[in-house]
Amino acid sequence: MPGRDDRPLGSSARAAATRAADLVNVLLTGEPDVEAVRAVLVSHGEQEPLDLTAADLPRLREAAQRLRTVFAATTVTAAADALNELLVRHARPPRLTTHEGAHPWHVHVDSHDDAPWDEWLIASSCLALANLLADRQHAPGGLCASASCRRAFAELGGGSPRRYCSTRCATRERVAAHRRRE
Repeated sequence: MPGRDDRPLGSSARAAATRAADLVNVLLTGEPDVEAVRAVLVSHGEQEPLDLTAADLPRLREAAQRLRTVFAATTVTAAADALNELLVRHARPPRLTTHEGAHPWHVHVDSHDDAPWDEWLIASSCLALANLLADRQHAPGGLCASASCRRAFAELGGGSPRRYCSTRCATRERVAAHRRRE
């Protein structure tokens, strides 16, 4: 299934940043199960079978908590600082891989092709978010301004910065504000 720019999912910084936000959301909402995380991974181009187990979830949740600090950053400088801190702690020298021909060539900054899921999540997400920040000179994402939501989202478009994760949240907040004024 092609991504927004007609490349395979996960092959662009935009696609990987969206994957990061989706994984942060599924991992930090309630008690995620393996199938929910697997569904997000597969929807973003990971190929079955995935060796993801329930034992991976606590470390994935910790990685998601760390990544959430990037989405929570309110300025480009704060986002860059959070990314730099995470990259220093979690990234390795860049390398190209195809996962033995299973995927197109792409850059990894985790330790190896079979790195633990949490290492892969934080390293690949930071690489994508850092590339978005450098390309656009804006924070690469945010947290939904709706107090009842607060989901992470990747900031992919031009124009004014987004405040909400979706049109649905923006509409719900506008309607609520209108009703308060009546």
